[in-house]
Amino acid sequence: MSRRRELARRLAALTDIAGILSAMKGLALMETRILRDSLDSQRRMVDGIEAAAGDFLAWHADLAPVPGKGRELCVLVGSEQGFCGDFNESIVTQARATCTDPNAPACWTVVGQRLTSRLADDGRVVLALPGASVADEVPAVLLRLTRELNRLLAMEAMAGHGLSTLYHCDASGDIRLRRLLPLRDLPPAPARAHPPDLNLPPAEFLTGLASHYLYAVLNEVLYSSLMAENRRRLAHMDRALDRLEEDMAQLRLTYNARRQEEITEEIEVILLSADMLAGTETPS
Repeated sequence: MSRRRELARRLAALTDIAGILSAMKGLALMETRILRDSLDSQRRMVDGIEAAAGDFLAWHADLAPVPGKGRELCVLVGSEQGFCGDFNESIVTQARATCTDPNAPACWTVVGQRLTSRLADDGRVVLALPGASVADEVPAVLLRLTRELNRLLAMEAMAGHGLSTLYHCDASGDIRLRRLLPLRDLPPAPARAHPPDLNLPPAEFLTGLASHYLYAVLNEVLYSSLMAENRRRLAHMDRALDRLEEDMAQLRLTYNARRQEEITEEIEVILLSADMLAGTETPS
């Protein structure tokens, strides 16, 4: 009886865990639906800014940054929560494989506590910030991140550093290294007969455009990473629930077999008792 009770307790515990995992899966699914519209809108905005920047630089090539391999401040975007597989480990692996030039050592700004914990002993981390757990937290994270990046890039020690980001891109399904500032890797501008009309001096316009671009593209990056994280979490929860269901099915079979053994033993005891009673009866 004690063995069957232990099996019943384990089965009840697994049932509770399955309920918790199902709830987490539901929350992740809800987040992907919330993020979808915001991410699509942000991508269109970034595409528009990049097209405008490419058009502008096509007519003001003297203001275009000179290509070169300089030092970079790279924003690594990880997760604030767990249960998303190797989401953070893959960012760490990619970052260490990408930033290997000893002549141009990279500095890292890390977003997300789960990723920060995996890079705690890496000297390239100059700043660590909490990330967003849900879509509603992205604006606050973005505001804090842009403020800190502006502070870092204004430091004398960071003079000449470019800005890039390494993150899980939901659109491509892989890890993307995206170079942000100075403006580069822009789509080719269409041929136009006349230059764009400006209400500001070209240099001032480019400075303002770069500021708007940084805010918009980091917003897209944070949304894209959070979407990819929740997709990973959904897949992780599905696999966990499948394994849990297999364990529960096996445990039910063991429980039923044990119960059948106890019933058989009880019947044997009853029959044995009946035989003993019949053997002790004396004829009248």
